Amino acid sequence: MRWIWIDKFLEFESGRRAVAVKNVTLAEEHLHDHFPGFPIMPECLMIEAMAQTAGILVGQANDFREKVVLAKISKVVFHDFVRPGDSLRIEAQISSLAPEAAGTTGRILRDAQLIAEIDLMFSHIDQNLAGKKFPEENFVFTGLFTSLLRDVVSEAAGRAALPAESS
Repeated sequence: MRWIWIDKFLEFESGRRAVAVKNVTLAEEHLHDHFPGFPIMPECLMIEAMAQTAGILVGQANDFREKVVLAKISKVVFHDFVRPGDSLRIEAQISSLAPEAAGTTGRILRDAQLIAEIDLMFSHIDQNLAGKKFPEENFVFTGLFTSLLRDVVSEAAGRAALPAESS
């Protein structure tokens, strides 16, 4: 099972920026243990939501030809916690894009309040790990993953390219 930590895209400018939303609900099982009596969204899952938003933006910038993986968390600062009922706005922007890697900057907001600042580095592993062999198929942007996002990304990006369905 693959966890998807964003609910939908609000804005998508190919090769430039993306804005996604994540609605936090008490129906999410991990909140029952973190922390009993005062559930908050774990910060690592907010980082994952940013990685998915920014990773899709980076992948789409090269028409999903690259296998894009999170390589480094360059910066992360949390300003507040997130509770069930909160709706998060995840803003990601490409700061650098090269054949072997990409850098992104991002913010997570609740209404107008800044919750987190997160800068990430992504590796295009086929370009970056000379001599290493990876499967030909794109195991990052799988058919299941892209089918869940196909309508949302296509609508938000207009003519945004998505990878072909794979079995």
